[in-house]
Amino acid sequence: MNKVTAAITAVGKYVPDYVLTNKELETMVETNDEWITSRTGIKERRILKDEGKGTSYLAIKSAENLIEKSNLDPKEIELVILCTATPDMQAASTGAYVATEIGAVNAFSFDLESACSSFLYGLSVAAAYIESGRYKKILLIGADKNSSMIDYTDRATCIIFGDGAGAVLVEPTDDGNGLQDEFMRTDGSGREFLNVAAGGSVMPATEETVRERLHFARQDGQTVFKNAVFNMADVCEKILVRNDLKNEEVDWLAAHQANKRIVEATARRMDLDASKVMLNIQNYGNTTSATLPLLLADYEKQLKKGDNVIFAAFGGGFSWGSIYFKWCYNS
Repeated sequence: MNKVTAAITAVGKYVPDYVLTNKELETMVETNDEWITSRTGIKERRILKDEGKGTSYLAIKSAENLIEKSNLDPKEIELVILCTATPDMQAASTGAYVATEIGAVNAFSFDLESACSSFLYGLSVAAAYIESGRYKKILLIGADKNSSMIDYTDRATCIIFGDGAGAVLVEPTDDGNGLQDEFMRTDGSGREFLNVAAGGSVMPATEETVRERLHFARQDGQTVFKNAVFNMADVCEKILVRNDLKNEEVDWLAAHQANKRIVEATARRMDLDASKVMLNIQNYGNTTSATLPLLLADYEKQLKKGDNVIFAAFGGGFSWGSIYFKWCYNS
């Protein structure tokens, strides 16, 4: 009997209608289109403007897109994993609400948070459940309403982040495709360089934290950039060596879309041609937990069964990792 591995068998996506362009940002902070594009590769990002709608709305919409495309009966879903850094609220599980709203009445669910690495880690968790034989249909969603934690007077962060969601269905396969290997790492000493300081248990909300604007994301851009470039490229190189994969055998690099220069540096370290690098940061910016599934949704028609895909991510915390995955279907 062949080994059971975790296959991605369907993908879905959702991005809000409102487009925040670099030109519009020029009217909000001291910046310009050329500066943003040359340093990040971002031209525009999507923002969820609707009052009273949060990350769950994005997640539900992406799940519904997957369900419609794949003719999936939501009652067959056994587990919903929601990867997010921006849950609807504290204490109440956002994933539980999403599962109920999409009709996954036979599933249990939970939230998984590791900043921009959340979806990558979620894929690892989903794969472990599948390989154990305990569950056969897992809906894995990456969704973030980053605009809820962005200060639009801070040009270091407001030019980078956007809102969006992507979903994948994870099922077992024994045909040799699916998740082959993973290499994950964390370093907690990095949390001071990218965080939202207030609102958690260390610094609960007070009048002073609101007045001091401590509920917005802040980052030491240079430190985060340097660590992301080194660590994302490093784990990709390690996973290639460990699996005896030559660069010409890699069909796609699906890297977290934080900054085009970081993605390009990772590709150079792997000696990959630009044609093998998935990029959509120009359209969405950094959607945190949603970047990897959005890449899969946007490139779905180009992916072929058996393609060697290298996933990579780096996020606040610090957290980072890489997954070697063999694509599972032709669209």
